[in-house]
Amino acid sequence: MADFFENFPLWAALLAIGIAQFIKIPLHFFATKTWQWSLLMSTGGMPSSHSSAVTALSTAVGLREGFGSNMFAISAILGVIVMFDAAGVRRHAGMQAVVLNKLVDEFNHLLEGMKSLKVRPNQEKAKKLKELLGHQPIEVLIGGWLGVMIALLLHPFF
Repeated sequence: MADFFENFPLWAALLAIGIAQFIKIPLHFFATKTWQWSLLMSTGGMPSSHSSAVTALSTAVGLREGFGSNMFAISAILGVIVMFDAAGVRRHAGMQAVVLNKLVDEFNHLLEGMKSLKVRPNQEKAKKLKELLGHQPIEVLIGGWLGVMIALLLHPFF
């Protein structure tokens, strides 16, 4: 069990996720002047906690095992894939959700209009999709930088 608590790469990655998720709350407050505590558990936004986690993991593995090790190579490639996905596939899925939500709004408006015509549609209102799924490239970059910094700052304690 002691090995678990001494696992520097694990704790660096977990701390990076926690810090990145927490940072989203004050950043949102400065932009909108409203507190949104649900951001602590949400996807997307600044900074990317996925990027923070994988760069903290790779940095910690590199510091512990060596930057020429197989373990570093595995974690670095995994990190690149995750960061590419965050800024690419997941971002585009969020953009598609925006378009689909417009269609949902129009569909719900149509249903409301049909009610006034005394026509009873047997469809329920459609629910909106989550739009903030992925990241802008700058959010991925800042998240990655944050992860490296966290691992470097945490390293002396392990």
